[in-house]
Amino acid sequence: MVELKTDTSIDEMYEAGQVVGRALTAVREAADVGVSLLELDEIAHQILRDAGASSPFLGYRPSFATTPFPAVICASVNNAIVHGIPTGYRLRDGDLVSMDFGAELGGWVGDSALSFTVGTPRAADVRLIEAAERALAAGIAAAVVGNRIGDIAHAIGTVCRTAGYGIPQGFGGHGIGRHMHEDPSVPNEGRPGRGFPLRHGMVIAIEPMLIGGGTDGYHEAPDGWTLRTNDGSRAAHAEHTVAITDAGPRILTAR
Repeated sequence: MVELKTDTSIDEMYEAGQVVGRALTAVREAADVGVSLLELDEIAHQILRDAGASSPFLGYRPSFATTPFPAVICASVNNAIVHGIPTGYRLRDGDLVSMDFGAELGGWVGDSALSFTVGTPRAADVRLIEAAERALAAGIAAAVVGNRIGDIAHAIGTVCRTAGYGIPQGFGGHGIGRHMHEDPSVPNEGRPGRGFPLRHGMVIAIEPMLIGGGTDGYHEAPDGWTLRTNDGSRAAHAEHTVAITDAGPRILTAR
């Protein structure tokens, strides 16, 4: 069931979203050659503590997971698409990193992700990240009252496919509110004019995921969480929590 939020609730979700934005900004600024993923996780965790917020990621265990998620950020490096577990791995020159982070504050959840390079960027990685951001922007632009979920999915998929990138099937965005994952599902590819109608008060996480090699295949790593590209190519991920309002889409996790 899709829950419509009141304008007051959306304002409260914005406060949770600002914690997310601060954490992702801090993590990106700290990410440098030689810094470990666990050190970045601790930076994000400290921002949660300072804000009096908690993590919807830490301890999360959906039906597909064999173990609870052990960190507050998802840190996916190079050929990891999403759900990477922070480890002692130290970032290397040229790494492509996708960071996904959530915060719960006052009973409301915000969720966002960004991708960036460390040290000297590869031109192909820059193009991939830019395409992910364009796909996110296109999805947000389509998140208007009167459209449908399929319009968002079509906008995202068009950007990804036109740029020659793959899309991991079965993973995409979602409703969000009191819980991190709520109805409706927001696919990253679809037909316009189809799916749930968009109404004032809906809040969704829009999150394109792109596979640089152009194929759609992925597999689960032995850790039971990380999704990796089958072709070994790099991946990028971008996400914002967005409220659909009569005045247009409102980004609640703006950085």
